[in-house]
Amino acid sequence: MAVRTALQQLRQPPHPCNRSLRFASSSFRASDLTIEHSKSTKPKPDPSSLVFGKHFSDHMLTINWSESKGWDKPQIKPFQNLSLHPASSVLHYSTELFEGMKAFRGVDNHIRLFRPMLNMQRMLSSAERSCLPLFDQDELLECIRKLVEVDQEWVPYTTDASLYIRPTFIGTQPSLGLSKAQHAMLFVIVSPVGPYFTVGGFTPLSLLADPRFVRAWKGGVGAFKVGGNYGPTIALENEAKNQNCEQVLWLYGDEEEITEAGTMNLFIYWINKRGEKELVTPPLDGIILPGVTRQSMLDLAQEWGEFKVSERTIRMRELLETLESGRILEVFGTGTACVVCPVGSLLYKGKGLLTSLSVSHCQTYKIPTTKNGPAMRLHKELTDLQYGRKKSIWTQLVI
Repeated sequence: MAVRTALQQLRQPPHPCNRSLRFASSSFRASDLTIEHSKSTKPKPDPSSLVFGKHFSDHMLTINWSESKGWDKPQIKPFQNLSLHPASSVLHYSTELFEGMKAFRGVDNHIRLFRPMLNMQRMLSSAERSCLPLFDQDELLECIRKLVEVDQEWVPYTTDASLYIRPTFIGTQPSLGLSKAQHAMLFVIVSPVGPYFTVGGFTPLSLLADPRFVRAWKGGVGAFKVGGNYGPTIALENEAKNQNCEQVLWLYGDEEEITEAGTMNLFIYWINKRGEKELVTPPLDGIILPGVTRQSMLDLAQEWGEFKVSERTIRMRELLETLESGRILEVFGTGTACVVCPVGSLLYKGKGLLTSLSVSHCQTYKIPTTKNGPAMRLHKELTDLQYGRKKSIWTQLVI
């Protein structure tokens, strides 16, 4: 399958709830943004000891919406707790979505965002699917840029860390009736972060593949960044850790289609049946989240033109057969949080294809790793762009 452009990858058809709102709903404007500076500032954490998502900056962005009044003016204000009615729809029906993006302090001390419009497009698509109000993507991005500018000292002064940006959109309708929210809040918080996985660096992860459980299904919301895709996976992640694995390899259907690895998109670099070197990743068929890093990897590899680049369905049986024949060169996951992470082993049911999974009936499959494959090269090229070591139209200057 030919690799599609980033815009094609992230484009979704309008959802019936919001089809009319696409044209009728007015958006907030960044020009109306007000800023209330915090009277006190928190100490900045040591960049070398950052734990992902544990520290938060001095300010946040909030924008409220109601069906009767539309969007309020956006506000940047001191970081604070939210006040929610106990019957808010987000607490009972998971009417919420979020995004994950980063700001990077470059080697030239300029702060950059990386392909932020792809995050805005994905967020708008998730809002449509969740029946939350639409907004102008450019206006939200400008508000986020201003928040990063206000909290610019929270962007770590190192190329080993970054500022994680978490836009979040929740339904605040104070009613237990299941319906489209008439009240909503969009807010953005930012957090200085180091490596996502505690194993650190390019240490290969081990994956547990348990076909009894799926992350998402066709016709569902796997292609959207909503909280319901994540909370229910924690139990399986804990099971993986109990079996000495770091993450879960999510399979789908009777034929055990490979989908994602934990919260990462998955790539396999192998020699295909035609004898060609090929970088392949599962297609965006409604199950896979259209990751910005995933798209960037496809775009970079396609630009190199050194091996075949494909998006197609990969089944577990094909992966194991290719591994047994020695044609797997490397496997790795990608995402905003982790960037690139190699996979070193897979815990899966044995060759008898048992119908149940238990530790005694599992087999560990070792996966080759290399320093000369595309994973490390893609990681270096991507971070060179993010930290300004190379110029790119993919980055947007904050300050």
